[in-house]
Amino acid sequence: MNTLRYCFFTILILSVSLLFVFYAINFHVQKSLRRLNFPVSSTLAEACKALIEDKAPFLKETALKTSFRKSNCTEYITWNHYITRALSSEEAAFPLAYIITLHKEFETFERLFRAVYMPQNVYCVHVDGKAPAALRQAVWQLVGCFPNAFLASHTERVVYGGASRLRADLHCMQDLLASAVPWQYLLNVCGQDFPLKTNREIVRQLKGFRGKNVTPGVLPPPHVIARTKYVHREQLYPFFSFMLRTFVHKAPPPHNLTIYFGSAYIAVTRPFVKFVLQDRRAIDLLAWSQDTYSPDEHFWVTLNRIPEDENKEQFPHEKCSFLFHVFPAITRVTKVAI
Repeated sequence: MNTLRYCFFTILILSVSLLFVFYAINFHVQKSLRRLNFPVSSTLAEACKALIEDKAPFLKETALKTSFRKSNCTEYITWNHYITRALSSEEAAFPLAYIITLHKEFETFERLFRAVYMPQNVYCVHVDGKAPAALRQAVWQLVGCFPNAFLASHTERVVYGGASRLRADLHCMQDLLASAVPWQYLLNVCGQDFPLKTNREIVRQLKGFRGKNVTPGVLPPPHVIARTKYVHREQLYPFFSFMLRTFVHKAPPPHNLTIYFGSAYIAVTRPFVKFVLQDRRAIDLLAWSQDTYSPDEHFWVTLNRIPEDENKEQFPHEKCSFLFHVFPAITRVTKVAI
């Protein structure tokens, strides 16, 4: 008798438990389906709340999708509401040049390009030579829709922390100087950046510098001295790459230059770009920097701090970190040593 009673209660408890589990699952499904029908404003509010509270993102299926596929250029530009004329005479009279370097995530690059694009500006895009052919093809198709955008004429197989990253910017600088666009300032960004300011705001801030270059930097802190004290070599293999530090000491910098360290991301004038590409001190510093670690973090700032009595161009520099206000990284690939 007792055995039957225990069996009865066991079956009853299992039945109730199964009903509860079924109800919970059904409730969760219904809730998810209702969420899928939420208006955009509500979805954005929940997404922002989740980010603020450091919670895991939800509803990845509803994330914004880019629209560049195989549509023709006219349709693509129209559907994505690209700006096709200068929005003010002030901006038209102060065109900018952009260098965009990327190695992954076409969709992220597409959003960046859409955000910074203006018809009076000019854009050089460098795609890492190690990147998949599909990525390079997609970027080529996109920039081909715009007469003021192009791929870099020379491509580097970029090693993180190597001189190849610096050379990628220099290739684009050479191409941009050859452009017919009379740009006033050049900015370099990576494919995972995104602007917080409009083109007009950027123009006004740059105009306020009155020809100063923005190359934030300081004398070398102790933890980065080894970057230029020892020889570093790029190690490039089919599936990975890295910088190898040796115990070989480097010779002193050329022309008795004082090495500074700072941001790899800059905003510089056209005369400074010409100086970087043509002046003997810049050419020799580039050669000396080939086997240093992350030379893009000392090259610009060092050249821009040559004392005025030694630098006929007399390039003034702005010490504030302007680029961190304009292009704070979402997922910046290249580290910044400050």
